[in-house]
Amino acid sequence: MSLAKYKQKRNFADTTEPAAGKAVSGQHIFVVQRHHASRLHYDFRLEVKGVLKSWAVPKGPSMDPADKRLAMEVEDHPYDYKDFEGNIPAGNYGAGAVYIWDKGTYELLGKNGTSFDKDALSAIKSGDLKIVMKGKKLKGEFALVKMKGQEKNAWLLIKHKDKFALSGYNSEDYTPEKVKAAGIKEKAAAKQVVKQKKVVRVPAGGAAKPIGKTKIKAVYKPMMATLIAAPFDDDNWLFETKWDGYRAIAAVQQHQVSLYSRNGISFNKDYAPIVAAVEKVAHNVVLDGEVVVLDKKGNANFQLLQHYKTTGEGKLQYVVFDLLHLDGNDLQQLTLLERKTLLKEVIAQLQDKTVVFSTHILKKGTAFFEKARQQKWEGIIAKKTDSPYEEGRRTLSWVKIKIVAQQEALVCGYTAPRGSRKKIGALVLGMYTNNKLQYIGHCGGGLNEETIGLLYNHLQPLRSKASPFDTKVKTNMPVTWVKPELVVEVKFAGWTNAGQLRQPIFLGIREDKAAKEVHPETAQKITPATMENERILTLNRKQVTLTNQNKIYWPREKITKGQLIDYYLSAAKFVLPHLKDRPLSLHRFPNGITGASFYQKDLDLEQTPDWIRTVPLTGGAAGKKIDYLVCNNEATLAYMINLGCIEINPWLSRVRKLDSPDYIVLDLDPENIHFKYVVETAQHIKALLDSYNISSYCKTSGSTGLHIYIPTGGKYSYDTGRLFAEYIARQVNQQLPATTSVTRAKAARNKKVYIDFLQNSRGQTVAAPYSVRPKPGATVSMPLEWDEVDATLSIQQFTIFNSLERLHEKGALWHDIQGGKNDLRKVIREIEKQASR
Repeated sequence: MSLAKYKQKRNFADTTEPAAGKAVSGQHIFVVQRHHASRLHYDFRLEVKGVLKSWAVPKGPSMDPADKRLAMEVEDHPYDYKDFEGNIPAGNYGAGAVYIWDKGTYELLGKNGTSFDKDALSAIKSGDLKIVMKGKKLKGEFALVKMKGQEKNAWLLIKHKDKFALSGYNSEDYTPEKVKAAGIKEKAAAKQVVKQKKVVRVPAGGAAKPIGKTKIKAVYKPMMATLIAAPFDDDNWLFETKWDGYRAIAAVQQHQVSLYSRNGISFNKDYAPIVAAVEKVAHNVVLDGEVVVLDKKGNANFQLLQHYKTTGEGKLQYVVFDLLHLDGNDLQQLTLLERKTLLKEVIAQLQDKTVVFSTHILKKGTAFFEKARQQKWEGIIAKKTDSPYEEGRRTLSWVKIKIVAQQEALVCGYTAPRGSRKKIGALVLGMYTNNKLQYIGHCGGGLNEETIGLLYNHLQPLRSKASPFDTKVKTNMPVTWVKPELVVEVKFAGWTNAGQLRQPIFLGIREDKAAKEVHPETAQKITPATMENERILTLNRKQVTLTNQNKIYWPREKITKGQLIDYYLSAAKFVLPHLKDRPLSLHRFPNGITGASFYQKDLDLEQTPDWIRTVPLTGGAAGKKIDYLVCNNEATLAYMINLGCIEINPWLSRVRKLDSPDYIVLDLDPENIHFKYVVETAQHIKALLDSYNISSYCKTSGSTGLHIYIPTGGKYSYDTGRLFAEYIARQVNQQLPATTSVTRAKAARNKKVYIDFLQNSRGQTVAAPYSVRPKPGATVSMPLEWDEVDATLSIQQFTIFNSLERLHEKGALWHDIQGGKNDLRKVIREIEKQASR
């Protein structure tokens, strides 16, 4: 247990902090110190093996089990630090006021004896420490849990439900007012004398050294907010200013900055002062914020921003409100408050007024909205405090409430000027509704000589002889039509019954948005309770409404419908290649795995969004037309899972060659026999296929058995594939007669592994790779490497909880199965030869 890092950070000639200290044998102590340094936080310390293992808890410990406090692990402190109080002088590490907030002893939950230190260190190493605290303020059971996949020193401090638990707990309520005042005074004094640390720049051409384990991506798509009608108050939400500017992502690696729009357009040249400021950040980060220009009143002014590149007027700022990446760690799954806590510290270290932290208030959205109205802001943003960052999606975890109605629109033409106006009289505006361009009115307000010149120059290369609209548009002056590519922002008084803007006024050009993204934005009349239970995601440029997100689908595991959808969207890039262009049979569980379920093949097209792809096929004895769903993208995947499809069941063939499957499948289904015999059967099948030089793939079914796929490249009919599968099944059955069966009747295959070859028929389906199954534990049908098919394998190894981690580690194991083309004819000839001998 080394204190080297602790000592390196301190000058003991200048600070009264202890340099060492020896633990007293007997009970193990804890101490919590309230530390008012560059930011207020609490230091949580546990004595283990003679030193104090330490965590910084920004919001302080809580006695409320509903709170999950972020705790950042820091360097070990000496035992004598348990008694330290007072001021750390300005200029020293951690300068500020320290007060002992609570102290006492603690025990390991469920463990007693002489191996305390060993057990405690083992629990800390595993990232799961459970303790019983005996202090004046902190009492009862607590857990310290390391956050997997996040920053290496990020933990959560959680109170267990016991007789000591208190709801609505706030650490500051238990701090004397005189201590609070002393800390504020000390912090103010420290600010006056502490010099800004010099930022070390990477020399030009120097190689950047990778930090952490997650690389910064080339492009991040920002999370977006849904427009709602009215403000609200809620304990689980925070409220921010809605900045009227350009949304911008800033990626910083070794002081090299990429500042770009939501569509990946570089802002580096246009807003060089922001780039110069951001490149001084002392970390590798990805920031999300808004480029704004402030007017003399300190309000963001979009029109000033429009002309900033030419006039330089106004105060240019980058207002930052989220942190996606920090020093090699993807933070998107941290809660919003945790991300903002880290972000505030990063921006505070920068000390450059060109980059500012977007502040927020908690709970009181109605009052904040009224303040915004008085200040004449564009509106406010409300965000759920525990929400993750859902990259590239529009959700109900972030919502916006506008004071001034604004809308993006497409310029589809311009009319000839009248009177003294030159070049342009009014803009003819449109937008896409259900992929069709709709006329939404004329806009002449807000145009002046400067903006008209700017617009005219942009529109000349887009001139067109024909109107882009399907219907005739009436204009009061001759019109010049243009291709609908230029996006502009207008404010307006409302919508007419005919779907046109009332009194639109031009605000500026939106070079940061694509034409296809422009659609009507109508405020939804929903409440926080509705937002908890519904989401609207924009996927593949389609808005997908997800309902009943809090409905429990797995009662024992407490897994919700929303969590199921989140899994599939996170795994979409692995799942979709196995669904593309294949008809799907929908197995729907509207009330979860314990409720009634039903199969649906034929979609009701009148109740289905027009962007859902279907394929009409003739099936059944009566030759009825059946409209099968086809899932080729995330939007359809989300829509399908929202219907209650826990598992996904595609055909073995694709739409273009429905009678020619891409692979043959053998389904190994155990009937009252141990799983080890399923593994043994799979190994025999693999050996037999190898002897014929046939490649094969294996996955867990996610239910009880294994699936073995033999790719054929769509070269054979279902009949040929089924005959081949039957041959392989019977050969292995002859090798393992005591433990396998090829007879479908359950009585004949009791206590045996049924090798099912009958799935190889037109219209039959098999659970897709990575499909969740409606089984206890939320098991997943997981592709395997053949060397994983051994005695240690079990169905329960792969669940909704751990499968994404495996995908991140191993990638798509079946990435090449679609291109596999085993030559069965050669094998069939060889089989015939053997049979004739």
